[in-house]
Amino acid sequence: MSLKAPAATRLRTTTSVATEIRPPASPDWWLMVRKFARHGTSIASFAPSSRFLSRKIVNGIDYDKAQCIVELGAGTGPITKELLARVKPHTRVIILELDPDFCVRLRARFPSAEIVEGDACKLDELLAARGIHQADHVISGLPLPSFPVALRDGVIASAAKVLGSEGTFRQLSVMPWVYKHIYTSYFEEVKFRFVPLNLPPAGVYVCKHYKSTNSDTVVEAKLNPRG
Repeated sequence: MSLKAPAATRLRTTTSVATEIRPPASPDWWLMVRKFARHGTSIASFAPSSRFLSRKIVNGIDYDKAQCIVELGAGTGPITKELLARVKPHTRVIILELDPDFCVRLRARFPSAEIVEGDACKLDELLAARGIHQADHVISGLPLPSFPVALRDGVIASAAKVLGSEGTFRQLSVMPWVYKHIYTSYFEEVKFRFVPLNLPPAGVYVCKHYKSTNSDTVVEAKLNPRG
């Protein structure tokens, strides 16, 4: 989830079995604290997402129909764990993470998963390079409200390019309801799911039907992000 560009992208082969191995390294929470202290707003939180939040963001997906699911900003992998436990063998899962240290942790923890070290703004290009032209769901753990507007535009636009007509963009949020106007400026349909048991209280925005970025409503929302 760092904003520093990687030297290269790497590809791992996914299998129908989600194998998790805990790496012999520092605890996830300590790695998150170090990254948060170093990179600030480019990291979503100072602690990994709770199991309650991780489960909420992957609930409601039709796993029987899903052909491709993408996760953006996987961090240490709490959402990845829940996602891989639910997907069917026919579903291709792409885990996209920019920070090299997080990628090392993810590859050690999920050796059978397809972990890609790369920029979420180039999601459509990264998927196309792997023979994927459409995703059913994009799950984001990136701190989009704290991103510069141009960067946030790039991430969401790239995700919108690969989403099918009924695909969902699912965004984690640690400030419930505060940023709903941001997502309604990009999508026609936005629903919020509250997760009180997370620390801090959090939630998930489930968004569908990307808007044209040329509309006056979208431009106004970006220029006045707190409404």
